[in-house]
Amino acid sequence: MTAVRVAVVRLPHALDLALPAYASAFSAGMDLTAAITEPVTLAPGERRLIATGLQIELPPGHEAQVRPRSGLALNHGITLPNSPGTIDADYRGEVSVIVANMGSEPFTITRGMRIAQLVVAPVTRVIWAEAASLGATARGAGGFGSTGVGD
Repeated sequence: MTAVRVAVVRLPHALDLALPAYASAFSAGMDLTAAITEPVTLAPGERRLIATGLQIELPPGHEAQVRPRSGLALNHGITLPNSPGTIDADYRGEVSVIVANMGSEPFTITRGMRIAQLVVAPVTRVIWAEAASLGATARGAGGFGSTGVGD
């Protein structure tokens, strides 16, 4: 695995919260925590922007992806509607997370709760090459569901 140095600023409302960290030796994502002063209760179907209290400086050629936590999704229906959210290398504002309650019960987010995962990844830049046609494949133009659901 390659390590990438990322500068981070803890804003005043997050000084007592832990920095994102990997939960295990082979984790791809680091948990982001809620830097809120009061609990936030999401009704079923509601979404809110939750602050993390962090600003980051990604190196050029990298992005950070904000992704849901699987346990919150499975057990409570908590997800991120723009998942994965992308943080570009030139963004310097506070990292915040759009959290949605797709469950059937209200869900309360408390200070320091792990609300999302952050994955830092390299970015590939595209150079478009306009063409008159594309190479043939077995799938062709088959769209949604065209490869079946399993054998």
